[in-house]
Amino acid sequence: MSKVTVIGAGNVGATCANVLAFNEVADEVVMLDVKEGVSEGKAMDMMQTAQLLGFDSTLVGCTNDYAKTANSDVIVITSGIPRKPGMTREELIGVNAGIVKSVAESALKYSPNAIVVVISNPMDTMTYLALKSLGLPKNRIIGMGGALDSSRFKYYLSQALGCNANEVEGMVIGGHGDTTMIPLARLATYKGIPVTQLLSKEKLEEVVKATMVGGATLTGLLGTSAWYAPGAAGALVVESIIHNQKKMIPCSVALEGEYGESDICIGVPVILGKNGIEKVVSLELNAEEKELFAKSAAAVRGTNAVLKEINVL
Repeated sequence: MSKVTVIGAGNVGATCANVLAFNEVADEVVMLDVKEGVSEGKAMDMMQTAQLLGFDSTLVGCTNDYAKTANSDVIVITSGIPRKPGMTREELIGVNAGIVKSVAESALKYSPNAIVVVISNPMDTMTYLALKSLGLPKNRIIGMGGALDSSRFKYYLSQALGCNANEVEGMVIGGHGDTTMIPLARLATYKGIPVTQLLSKEKLEEVVKATMVGGATLTGLLGTSAWYAPGAAGALVVESIIHNQKKMIPCSVALEGEYGESDICIGVPVILGKNGIEKVVSLELNAEEKELFAKSAAAVRGTNAVLKEINVL
């Protein structure tokens, strides 16, 4: 029996759990939250759609009862707080680092063989924290960011092309941030046709810029962070693992010399299967893309340095 635990039943976590159940990715999906009644209520609400939507997965909610998460194949971590007015970056990282480390350690006590998928922000840094503090092999620590950023990139490409988004291929590598992500316009295609042949350089630059501020655009419209696409992106990563689909998905993973970087978790394309990261895919980047990737890695390292400054690592 397959089982997935989603820690954090906020908007992103609940959406992820809902998509996992609706698509019957796992036999059982457990949502855990610190707030009394939230995960239980959302799980019950979702289960009441089972006969309406026709899925057979079971959803369970619990408040800090990690025993109910036992024997999970995948643990998805969405816990953390958004940055509040007046809060420094160091304070945000400090709070979220403590939360992520604590919930991951608690869950792994009951599911020592689980693969960990990190959604909590700052995502690359929280993935690095998980890698360094949990003692798991690198193939079992995965940050979700690239899956979401690539989905947004394909959305903006499809809008520019006036085509079906499912017929567009494209990916985003680098850090999961407005200034650190790298949409690879040169490699994007529409039904095998390079988009560089279909869109002007100016239009492609617009698409790239829109992708990079995609999260901020939604926050401006909604007044809070987005959740439908982030939750679904997390579910996509989990599905490739649980069903051993071996899909190529950009994710934040530990590099050991690939792309010229080491001792960092950052977005690159990987093959995801039952063992988590089955392979890091090496792309032939041009000189400009290599320079952008190096700058992105430097920025991510700058954020990672805060972990040592606040004595989390």
